[in-house]
Amino acid sequence: MNSPVLVTGGTGTIGRRTVPLLVAAGRTVRVLSRGGRPADIAPDPHVTYVRADLLADGELDPALLGGAETVLHLAGGPKGDDAATARLVRAARAAGTVQHLVLVSVVGADAMPIGYFRAKAGAERAVMESGIGWTVLRAAQVNELLLRMVGSMRQMPLVPAPGGLRFQPVDAAEVAARLAELTLDAPAGRVPDVAGPGVYTLPELAAAQRTAAGARPRRTLPIRLPGRIGRAYRSGANLTGPEAHIAGRDWETFLAA
Repeated sequence: MNSPVLVTGGTGTIGRRTVPLLVAAGRTVRVLSRGGRPADIAPDPHVTYVRADLLADGELDPALLGGAETVLHLAGGPKGDDAATARLVRAARAAGTVQHLVLVSVVGADAMPIGYFRAKAGAERAVMESGIGWTVLRAAQVNELLLRMVGSMRQMPLVPAPGGLRFQPVDAAEVAARLAELTLDAPAGRVPDVAGPGVYTLPELAAAQRTAAGARPRRTLPIRLPGRIGRAYRSGANLTGPEAHIAGRDWETFLAA
């Protein structure tokens, strides 16, 4: 296949791990990014970076897709994922070459009453209703994101302990490997979620991080999450079910590495 794979968000945490896998499989890649190629990503003759903002006003120029037959949509943020994905889908239809849309979403997208999750569910609907062959992979929170979150609490006197709030962290590299596999394959619809092997509370994540860093554990501050959000977290709506694809490396192993 000579057409490039278009990757949005190819310079992000998951994207910068997925793009080299696609190149190693013999594909050329076209990366849409707001800032172009970051200085810490080495040039690669098989990868082209194109400046584009999926959240900018106006429609996305179909020419930016560069004749791609497969689009891997990784770009995301705290809000607006539904609108950005709808804009990308319209461009893909207008381009006329795209045969496979691959989307990374989040576990619990259709069950958590939080704006970020609702936007992800909207992004899923845009892909599913596109009229183009599609694949949707829901992933749990990646280790790298949770490490930043736990690190931001280092100066707090107590570790917040929201009741019922649990995470199932997964390595970005393992999510990237699964996405590369799906991107190189035929459209598969909604595939099993991907998550790590362990379920942790926020204090457990923080305690393991401090242990790995050689620091003493800290006291916790219990917090009750109210309303629908609290009920959703306590029910485990953001966790995977038994059919999920469980990646191999747990939180402690990630920290040790």
